[in-house]
This record gives sequence, C-alpha cells and structure tokens, in this order.
Amino acid sequence: MRFGRGIPLVALLVAAIVCTACGGESAAVGQGTPPVPVGPGEGILFIGNSLTYQNDLPGMVEGLAEAAGQKLPSAQVAFGGYSLADHLQQGDALRAIARGGWRVVVLQQGPSGQPDSRVLLRDDTVAFDERIRAAGARTALFSVWADSHGPSSFPQVRDSYSLAAADVGGIYLPVNEAWSAAWQLQTSLPLYGPDGFHPSEEGSYLAALVIVGVLTPASPQGMPATFARRPVGSVVSIPAADASILQDAAATAIAAYARR
Repeated sequence: MRFGRGIPLVALLVAAIVCTACGGESAAVGQGTPPVPVGPGEGILFIGNSLTYQNDLPGMVEGLAEAAGQKLPSAQVAFGGYSLADHLQQGDALRAIARGGWRVVVLQQGPSGQPDSRVLLRDDTVAFDERIRAAGARTALFSVWADSHGPSSFPQVRDSYSLAAADVGGIYLPVNEAWSAAWQLQTSLPLYGPDGFHPSEEGSYLAALVIVGVLTPASPQGMPATFARRPVGSVVSIPAADASILQDAAATAIAAYARR
C-alpha cells in the first residue's frame, strides 16, 4: 500500500534525498541515513517523499522566490514512498526540526484521500506540529494532487489536507486546487509526469508558485518562467504561454483556499 503507516519496502530500495539550504551545498543523494539539514534562521523545511523531491521542488521554491525578489531558503528531508508516520519512526525529520532555524515546516505525504489515510495524515500532522511549535516554527500542509489512477479524487485529497491544516491551525498550501484551476483554464496542460502520479516540471512549477505565493507577499502572476533552482543552479524554463496560465491558476487557488 502506497504511503501507509510503517516503513514501506520501496523506501528501502530507493535513494534518500536531502537538499541543504544555503551555503551553496548541492543535494546529497544516497542509500541509508543522509545528513540532517540545518536551518538558516528563516528557512523552510520540507518533509515528504518523491512528490516533494521530484524536480527538486524545494530548490524550485527557493530559486523562484529569489527571482521574484523574495527570500525563502529551503531544505528537505524526503524519502521515496514515505508517509509522515515513516518520518516519525525514521527520525531524520524530527532531528532536523529540533535543530531549529525554521520559520515554516511543510508536511507532505501521498494523496491520503481515503478514510483510513485521512485519519493517519491528521494524527501524524498533530504529532509533527507539537515538535514544530516547540522549535519555534509553524506547520504548513502541502496539499498534493490526486493520483490519475485513483482511488482518491481531487476534492477528497483537498478535504484531507485542509482538515489536517485546520487541526493544528496551520498554513494551507492549496496546490491541489491550483492543479484543478489550471485544467479549467487549459485541459491539455501536462502537469503529470509519464507515470500519471509524479509531477512534470510544469506540475512542480505550479506547486512552487503556490508555495511562494502563500509564504511571501509576492503574487504568482508575473513571476518568472525561467529561473535557477537554488542552491544547485540548474535552470527551470517553462513555456511562456503555459507559465501565464499556471500563474493565474496559482493566484486563483490562493485567493480562494489558502490559509496563512
């Protein structure tokens, strides 16, 4: 079962990825336990799985914010297939939180739209929030999209993540709603990658627009379509016509659903 409680077999077979924020360090990729990132004081720590590390979303967030004249130094603790329960058990995420230096800790797991997964998401968000508050930071929920193969729908996923955010008085990052809004504007936008579950670069760009738009004063509308991920410097380049639609979709979702 994907993203269930307990460490899944797939998590033992894939690489763990942790991007350290600031200092010009590149992502560390390897088997076993990676280094625990240290917060830079105003940092954003992402805790999640491959939906976060695909296309290096935290690096996109930091780079997009910088290109928009904002500052969001970002880091991640992300393992393929992990749920929040797996992170609680494995411990790197908790150690990263405890070392401090974070303004916001962003939590993400699978779609979690089914009733049992919703319960786990909400319970584990509460467990994380206790640690996050103790470290002087705020909890944010990165509401992901539904798997194109099911079983959950976009509204079911939205409900799970919005409830989890409300449980802890956390920040709600409506990426799920932005994907839906983008398809209402143009149904052919390629937000999924080839497997129909992980995001394409455009899908991750849309997520970054939402996150930067919620966590900074900048509006997604008019944000750059070409910029460098930070700290690694690889370039993100979204076709201008698509970028304009994605920016509008992010702005619509933030106006309607974001909770700061």
